[in-house]
Amino acid sequence: MNQTEFKNVDPPFWVAWNQALASIRVRFFRHAITSIGIALGIAFFASIQTLRLAPQTGPSDSGDADRLIWLVGTSLVMCLVGVTNSMLMSVTERYREIGTIKCLGASDGFIVKVFFLEAAVLGAIGSFVGSMLGASLLGALYHVSLPSIGFVILTATGVGIAMTVLAAIVPAIQAAKMPAAAALRVDV
Repeated sequence: MNQTEFKNVDPPFWVAWNQALASIRVRFFRHAITSIGIALGIAFFASIQTLRLAPQTGPSDSGDADRLIWLVGTSLVMCLVGVTNSMLMSVTERYREIGTIKCLGASDGFIVKVFFLEAAVLGAIGSFVGSMLGASLLGALYHVSLPSIGFVILTATGVGIAMTVLAAIVPAIQAAKMPAAAALRVDV
């Protein structure tokens, strides 16, 4: 077999899925804290969206609306930074594991897929819990209709998942570009 015939063959999707879940189990407490941070940011986002739907309650002037948008944006950016930090720590802790997987023939795409799945699971859990919490509490407090609350929950969950996957781009690329031999030599 010459050099041109060799190519990396990625394992099936379920292998990446199982690796992502195993990483979440191993680093459960850190990922739980990350999910709580996501939940709090998305709860704030969902509560503001629910407040806008409430009859006769929204912001009184454009200055209030601008401040709310600024606060929501700031909270979502802070969530983004928290998720990125958590994923970067996960990459740092998994140098040897990533090196071994790459030495066994996994491509860079497989490594990226594992980190995106891990981030998507964290984002889905944290976002759903946060959107349920924020939309339900303010919806009950201000008597917002159930279909409106459902739409806010779906929107906020989608925003949270997209945000966590976006936050995983840099750590996933860093993990994928890691040389396999160097990763095996690192002692973290």
